[in-house]
Amino acid sequence: MMMIQNKKARIVIEYFGLAVGTGLLAFSLVFFLEPNTIAPGGVTGFAILLQRMLGIPIDFTNLAVNIPLFIIGILLLGKAFGAKTAFSTIMLSAFIRFFYIFFGENISVTDDLLLAAIYGGVISGIGLGIVFRYGGTTGGTDLGGAILNKYFPGLSTSKLMMGLDLMVVVAAGIVERRVETSLYSIIALYILVKLIDFIVEGLSYAKAFYIISNNPEIISKRITIEMNRGVTALAGKGVYTGTNRDVLLCVVNRSQVLKLKKIVHEVDPRAFMMVTTTHEVLGEGFKEDKN
Repeated sequence: MMMIQNKKARIVIEYFGLAVGTGLLAFSLVFFLEPNTIAPGGVTGFAILLQRMLGIPIDFTNLAVNIPLFIIGILLLGKAFGAKTAFSTIMLSAFIRFFYIFFGENISVTDDLLLAAIYGGVISGIGLGIVFRYGGTTGGTDLGGAILNKYFPGLSTSKLMMGLDLMVVVAAGIVERRVETSLYSIIALYILVKLIDFIVEGLSYAKAFYIISNNPEIISKRITIEMNRGVTALAGKGVYTGTNRDVLLCVVNRSQVLKLKKIVHEVDPRAFMMVTTTHEVLGEGFKEDKN
C-alpha cells in the first residue's frame, strides 16, 4: 500500500513539474520572445514566425504542428513519447492562451532585443529543463529530428534537430528583414540550450580519475582508508612496452579532488592521471537511482 501511495505521489509531483516547466516556457514566449520576433528554433519559434506573418496565434500553431508530429512519432517510433509529451504539449498551448486572455496579445516586458533574447532564453531554458527533468518533451524539433532520423539514418537526431532549429532562426531574420533578428535568436537559442543542460544535469557532478602508476596497491589502499572511496583496478597493457599494469578507476566528489591528487603525487610523483567530469553518478556513496 505504501509503495502504491509513493508511486501516486511521485506521478503527481512529475506532472506538477511538467506544468510548472510549460508555464515558464509559455511566459517567456508571450512576454519576451514573440513580441520581439525572437525565434530560438523549434516549433515555438516557427509559431512566432507564423504569428508575425499571418497573425495565427502561437498556441494554435503549437497544437496544429505538434499533434500530427506526435501521432507520426507514435506510429514510427512506438509509444515511448507517451502521456507526458501529450500533457506538456497541451499545457504549453493552454498557458499561452491563459496569458493572452488575462494580459492581451503582443505584450512585451521590454523592447530591447538583447534583453528580450537573454531573459527569454533564460526563462525558456529553465522551463524546458524542468520539463525534460520530469521525463516530458514539448514535441517540436526533438520529435521531428527523431522522425527524420528514421529516413536519414546517416544523420544523427541531434544534427537534424540543429538543422531544423537553424532554419527557423534564419527565417526569423528573413521575416523581419533584419539580420539582427537572426543574431538575437541565436543568442536566445544558445542560452536556452545551456540552461536546459544545467537544469537536467545539475551541479552535482563528480570527477572520475584514471590512474596509471607503478604503485597501484599503495595508492588504492590509501584512497580506501583516507578517503573512504572505492577503487576499481582495470587490466591494462602498455602497447609500446608490452607491460601489463593495472589502471585504477576512482570517482570522487568535487571536494575530494585535491585530496586524491595529493595522495597520488605523494605515492608516485610520476603517475599518469586522467581526470574527467561525470554529471551523474548512481550507487553506493552517491545518489540512488529512483527510477
